[in-house]
Amino acid sequence: MWALKLTLLLAVGCAVMADPVKFLDCGSKDGNINEVNVSPCPSEPCVLQKGQSYTVNVTFSSKINSQGSKAKVYGELLHVPIPFPLDQPDGCKCGIQCPIETGHSYNYLNKLPVKTEYPSLKLVVRWELLDDQDQMLFCWRIPVQITG
Repeated sequence: MWALKLTLLLAVGCAVMADPVKFLDCGSKDGNINEVNVSPCPSEPCVLQKGQSYTVNVTFSSKINSQGSKAKVYGELLHVPIPFPLDQPDGCKCGIQCPIETGHSYNYLNKLPVKTEYPSLKLVVRWELLDDQDQMLFCWRIPVQITG
């Protein structure tokens, strides 16, 4: 009985902690984005603390079949994309069961680490997930502020 209550409490806590954000679709060709969540991000723009890591969860549906997927993240400063390294760029190791199939819905889950050496500034995060033909399953952008 206690195990069931604890499981329900954790499930509700995780659902509350997932913060949907307003995003701009920046060219999703081979998929449709249903929702983007960044946690924690209680207000917009998301304030990202140096030395912290943020959970990113994207619910999307695929318009194509693909054997794999690869994520790319950029910080856009004055419309110039600066590559942002991810610990795990392979989408098939981030909640997506591969191969990806047409018409199926997926939850992509990854971490966004904010390193202490990053400057404190406002910028736009651009997150792409590419299929096995290097076409965009999804692409979204959100404004963020990095603080110390």
